[in-house]
Amino acid sequence: MRKVLRGVLSLAVLIGTVSATGASAGAATAAQPAAKQGSSTGSGESSSEDIKDRILAIPGMSLIEEKPYPGYRFFVLNYTQPVDHRRPSKGTFQQRVTLLHKDTSRPTVFFTSGYNVSTNPSRSEPTQIVDGNQVSLEYRFFTPSRPAPADWSKLDIWQAASDQHRVFKALKKIYSENWLSTGGSKGGMTATYFERFYPKDMDGVVAYVAPNDVVNNEDSAYDRFFARVGTEECRNRLNGVQREALVRREPLEKKYEAYAAENGLTFDTVGTLDKAYEAVVMDYVWAFWQYSLVADCAALPADAPNATDQEIWDSVDGISGFSAYADQGLGTYTPYYYQAGTQLGSPDIEQPWLGNLSRYGYQPPRNFVPRSIPMKFQPSAMRDVDSWVKNNARHMLYVYGENDPWGAEPFRLGKGARDSHVYTVPGGNHGSKVAGLVADQKAAATAAILRWAGVAPTAVEADPSKAKPLAKFDARLDVRDDELQRDRGTLRP
Repeated sequence: MRKVLRGVLSLAVLIGTVSATGASAGAATAAQPAAKQGSSTGSGESSSEDIKDRILAIPGMSLIEEKPYPGYRFFVLNYTQPVDHRRPSKGTFQQRVTLLHKDTSRPTVFFTSGYNVSTNPSRSEPTQIVDGNQVSLEYRFFTPSRPAPADWSKLDIWQAASDQHRVFKALKKIYSENWLSTGGSKGGMTATYFERFYPKDMDGVVAYVAPNDVVNNEDSAYDRFFARVGTEECRNRLNGVQREALVRREPLEKKYEAYAAENGLTFDTVGTLDKAYEAVVMDYVWAFWQYSLVADCAALPADAPNATDQEIWDSVDGISGFSAYADQGLGTYTPYYYQAGTQLGSPDIEQPWLGNLSRYGYQPPRNFVPRSIPMKFQPSAMRDVDSWVKNNARHMLYVYGENDPWGAEPFRLGKGARDSHVYTVPGGNHGSKVAGLVADQKAAATAAILRWAGVAPTAVEADPSKAKPLAKFDARLDVRDDELQRDRGTLRP
């Protein structure tokens, strides 16, 4: 893995200014209190220049649309990026960005899911906590933010971190207050990698449920996790349904054939319907704990051997999703599987309760990426990041869920870490947040986020237990189910 690289050359001359495209959908209507000189309020009014004009004056930034939301301006944008940050003259692509603008006098949160970006207004938890602006970035190679033609060798964690660095440098001139980076799952990994390669950019990092697969071929931590997670009764129900799905492979695959024909599903990438069927079934236990809670065990078939074929099908489909490993399900996530097979790593668990019923075991990422795309694993990538976090973490917060399998291999802090923390939500799944922590940890985490953002009230600085989000909960902006459900159905963080 390369060491931290020096700043990337400016692309202003090479790229130039891209004119704004698309029509504005109108500005938000609710005005905010007067801002400091030169800033723009949520209503879009400014003491000097409209915020949209300032954003579109950035070389390479163009407008797709503006959507109204009370108290904010929300912009969907394209930003011209180099395909290769090491050789910026070798071509560019358009990367999608969204901006939830509140006020330039507020801190800014840089959010990424590690996948596609939502084009509807929303707030990550840190954005609500600090009552700030939010910049959200689509991860490179997720469509439409994909170079054409696509040189897949340019999809790696350093190139993606460099995308974030350029967006930050461009917008920091407008949003000059403190910045935090955040994301959940692969987004939490992304925030970590950004910090590793550009540690001077952000004032803090809030990474949720971020896996850390340091040694790709050593996955015993996952086996230990599945041996103890939840309750014995729940584990037995899950194991029983999964086993029956393989015992009844022949009749259930006939249902799968009919389902595929009805929905136009094909299996060219994975190879056969049989491989796709087993991949879905092998994900069943993992997917349950990733998305569900112990209380949800009551809905599982209690006596799997005596359940009907339809009951077994419905349970597997509802938790794993039978469309997941068809070409139509895999296509969106080709960039993830490529990265899992080249740098991020992927889990391989034993599931001994299945005996010899599995024909393929946990299939590797190579099986889920078209063969036309070359892949070679780089074992040093995650070792480098893990070592850096242990020895250099500063203002970094990790939140995990107790019952989330992706947390079986978490980031850990070493002696070199400063003002950094790792917390776990009791009984939490892959949607765990600061809000779910026990009271003292919730207050400590919230206080740290406020402090790093430079907006901790005096009372919180004196007594962190008083910390709470500065913005009220908004049922539309703060419903984050899409973060949890976005990748439901296959084994993806």
